[in-house]
Amino acid sequence: MNNSDKLEAIFALQESLNRQLGIETASLDDEGKERWLLNYARAMSQEIAELTDSVPWKWWARYQKRDFQNARVELVDLFHFLVSAVQVLGMSADDLFLAYQKKHQVNRERIADGYRQKDPDDCRHV
Repeated sequence: MNNSDKLEAIFALQESLNRQLGIETASLDDEGKERWLLNYARAMSQEIAELTDSVPWKWWARYQKRDFQNARVELVDLFHFLVSAVQVLGMSADDLFLAYQKKHQVNRERIADGYRQKDPDDCRHV
């Protein structure tokens, strides 16, 4: 299985899981898209907080321990919600890959140019 197939498989698995939960991302109207994007954004925020708690970030607390295994789980949870959000916007695995490539090039150009000023139009093509 090549990498593209793996991403497509993840998208199919997530679509199936969402359907099992009663969420049909492909048939949402604009209000439904807005509601589910917000739901997934909130869920991702929570998963990021749980990921943060997997490493000792409280410099004043001596009881904390790192838990890289839990960090892996939180990243996968985050990815579940991210893929769902992408699907809410009607994007396929290929769409995400192409957008990633375009944004990656923007980031490389920003680094090469020193990225000293925000250009609100440099990502319009992504």
